[in-house]
Amino acid sequence: MTQAHALDILKMGHNIFLTGSAGSGKTYVLNAYIKYLREHAIDVAVTASTGIAATHMGGMTIHAWSGIGIRDMLSDYDIDQMESKKYLYDRFEKVKVLVIDEISMLSGTFLDNLDRLCRGMKRKDTTPFGGIQIILCGDLFQLPPISKGNAPVDFIVQASAWRSMGLAMCYLTEQHRQEDDTFLDILNAIRRNELESYHFETLESRIKEYNEEDFQNITKLFTHNADVDTINDKQLAGLDTDQRVFYMTSKGKQNLIDNLKKSCLAPEILKLKIGTEVMFVKNNFDKGFVNGTRGTIVDFDSEMDLPIVKTLDGESITVDTENWAVEDEGKILASITQIPLRHAWAITVHKSQGMSLDAAVIDLSKSFSYGMGYVALSRVRTLDGVHLLGISPNALAVDPSILIVDQQLQSLSDRAVERLENISKRALQTMHDDFIVKCNGSLTALKLSKKDLKKVGKVSTEKTHQTTYDLIKSGKTIPEVAKERELTFGTIVNHLEKCRELNMDVKFHHIYMDGGDLDVIKKAFEHAPISRTDAGIIKLSPIKSYLDKAGYEFSFDQIRLAKMLLGK
Repeated sequence: MTQAHALDILKMGHNIFLTGSAGSGKTYVLNAYIKYLREHAIDVAVTASTGIAATHMGGMTIHAWSGIGIRDMLSDYDIDQMESKKYLYDRFEKVKVLVIDEISMLSGTFLDNLDRLCRGMKRKDTTPFGGIQIILCGDLFQLPPISKGNAPVDFIVQASAWRSMGLAMCYLTEQHRQEDDTFLDILNAIRRNELESYHFETLESRIKEYNEEDFQNITKLFTHNADVDTINDKQLAGLDTDQRVFYMTSKGKQNLIDNLKKSCLAPEILKLKIGTEVMFVKNNFDKGFVNGTRGTIVDFDSEMDLPIVKTLDGESITVDTENWAVEDEGKILASITQIPLRHAWAITVHKSQGMSLDAAVIDLSKSFSYGMGYVALSRVRTLDGVHLLGISPNALAVDPSILIVDQQLQSLSDRAVERLENISKRALQTMHDDFIVKCNGSLTALKLSKKDLKKVGKVSTEKTHQTTYDLIKSGKTIPEVAKERELTFGTIVNHLEKCRELNMDVKFHHIYMDGGDLDVIKKAFEHAPISRTDAGIIKLSPIKSYLDKAGYEFSFDQIRLAKMLLGK
């Protein structure tokens, strides 16, 4: 199925499962449909199964949006109580379309709970999801729902609601990540369970020893929290700045407190220094962050010693404590309070789902569940961006039951295309218009504001370093390009280094550092003890140490930029 086919089916108002392999354009289709709905004044809620995935979609988690939160089950009493909350009732009352991204991690039980809640809120007990158009998007080959103990995995496809909601299957088969056919071939072979020896050989060629200097500003993905903690603790210890410690406080029933601690992701003891890479672990739209927002500690406020985070999009946020609570009839049964941050030099593969990365350091030597290797690898755009520390024999295994389901989905999608192609253009337009009218939307497309347009992305088949190069060539500075592309300064420098490797002219005068700064770093290269990697590349740590001792505060990225401009 093509993206155009999927959009036509979406506009008919069917409940949809939108799926496909990495690079097939699922996010593009979602964003195009969201834009279409907003243009026609149709209320759409954009959610995802995880905070990070929701961040990329410009929405919130489905657990937070629905009000279900951390509940495993919803009783009739729970639904009655939720209906009494005006803000929640109003939210369901006006919504016409509900998008849920990254659904592989949602359980069948959750989908059934959501179905019952939607029916109750909409006062339509016999209509699936109360008549809301449900758009499920994701890839069942990615990480499955977390099961407790030895309980079998509760896949979303096993839900009663999955069978009763009349899903139209949209399985995208085109590829829009043409820059790396070799990598796509590996990812698709994993999905088909048809990996050959040459696939493993290609991946093994990406294995290298861990060297922090080589991997500056590259996201590290590990399968276990212990490994993530080790990297983060080491990075924190390496920062030569004063440390602040923030302790979690709690009150209420201990068993509820324990559950809150497990679900909130904020550490009980949070150690922060200037320079700490962090991730927010709670939504606070008023303050400008959501669960998954990344940034760096740049200071502590002088009045309350609270951390100040500069996010990847350049916003500065003074972070106060947040509360997580369990309530019943307005009474707080238990609560915890902590700064809503955790270290983010390294993160688990589970928390990476929904990310899209130029490069990542990945350790798959301890993979323990189906889909883990596929998720980690498919976060990265190209094979050149994959830096493996190790890979176990079962790291690339996929669930055999999902292989069977996937074949069924492809068959249903093919039939949907056949039916679509038998509908005339006039009849199709009538169906689209009928759905707009049903949703009380506007048949005349509205002009979206820049703010709304920013929420919906577009797919670019252009190589990412080329996009950066063209923007720099047009006269934009590195910070301007970083902000426009929602990338870090360091990533833009990575792109320029790639361009230099390809013999592209990168000596644009407007990206030169302040003349004095460049001269200072030049002298450091001339006088600091120089050491090189096995590949003959100058190591930057001695340069930085020399500059630090001389009283200069240059980041590794600034030194890398100067190194490139100096032709070192």
